[in-house]
Amino acid sequence: MEGSWVCAEIERQLKGSVVFTEKEVLTGRWDEPDCEENPRNWSTMKKIFHVAPVALLCLSVTAGSSMITPGIFQIEEKFHVSETVALLSLSMYVLGLALGPLIAAPLSETWGRIIVYRTTMPIYILFILGAGYTNSFAGLIICRLFAALAGAPCLAVGAGTVADLFAPHRMGTAGAFIVMAPFLGPCIGPVIGGFAASFESYRWTQWCTIFLALLAYATVLPTHETHRLVLLKKRAKELDLPPPVPKIPTKEAIHLLLTITIFRPVCMLFYEPIVLLFSLYNAFTFSILFAFFEAFPYVFMGVYHFNIWQYGLTFLAIGGGVLLGVVVAIIIDQTVYQKKVEYDDAGEVIPQAPERRLFVAIIGAVCLPVG
Repeated sequence: MEGSWVCAEIERQLKGSVVFTEKEVLTGRWDEPDCEENPRNWSTMKKIFHVAPVALLCLSVTAGSSMITPGIFQIEEKFHVSETVALLSLSMYVLGLALGPLIAAPLSETWGRIIVYRTTMPIYILFILGAGYTNSFAGLIICRLFAALAGAPCLAVGAGTVADLFAPHRMGTAGAFIVMAPFLGPCIGPVIGGFAASFESYRWTQWCTIFLALLAYATVLPTHETHRLVLLKKRAKELDLPPPVPKIPTKEAIHLLLTITIFRPVCMLFYEPIVLLFSLYNAFTFSILFAFFEAFPYVFMGVYHFNIWQYGLTFLAIGGGVLLGVVVAIIIDQTVYQKKVEYDDAGEVIPQAPERRLFVAIIGAVCLPVG
């Protein structure tokens, strides 16, 4: 009786809470501070080694979007297209960044974070390789689009990794770096691409994109899975405990996957005002950032007569602003938000109103139009 109860309890825990061995089922040790299986109990250094690679992945993917922009003039000449058409190599990549997370990111909630990082990045690198070798403009656009589709999931999954590693009231600092990377990448891209396009050809902007992606991918390989449900299933298998019995037939499971895992995020975009408004604001800020890639050449090359690599260096100013924003976010988190954290009699954190996280957004909303 006890053995069957343990198996049933393991099955229940795999669906909701989180406990591993038979002894832990009885004591509920997963939430204890000394449970090393729980990623939230890892050391600070180990958490850093799991957050930093994800941030570097996000940086490398978004840097790949803008790194080609200094080579636009060479693309015009080689493929005999207008500047507007040549810029499709940037805009289609950005479209791929928007569409990529819709499928892969929700699936990470089922199969885990690490499998997304390890499987999508090699595909991303292969398509960037194709973009560098192709001799047709259509091939360049298609390869860039599919590269972005493959690389984009890490941009959405990164927040999930932070949530796996940190309690909600401790996510501020790590979350700031995860948010920083997608904005810092497009600022670094033109700097690297400017030198590549000046002294070599536009193809070297793609080779440099691959080098940066390989560096980021190498840092991800030693990392471990952090998703709670995946860790529980793996541990149950190691203990030779029966996995949870499916409650629904396969066809219904597929229907559930499509309706809940994939379409639910899209529905939230239209039915949840806070999700819609934040998405619109993020789209607006990204549109301003990427508009600079077209505006800066007119200003700095047309008016001030900068050459290509000098024009690329102008984006370092935006990168400096991104870094300053992260510093401000961390300072506000430590001096304002953390001081408002309250604990109950048992020492547990009392859930806070999410609006308290808006201090940084309020400052940024003012600074953006001023800038």
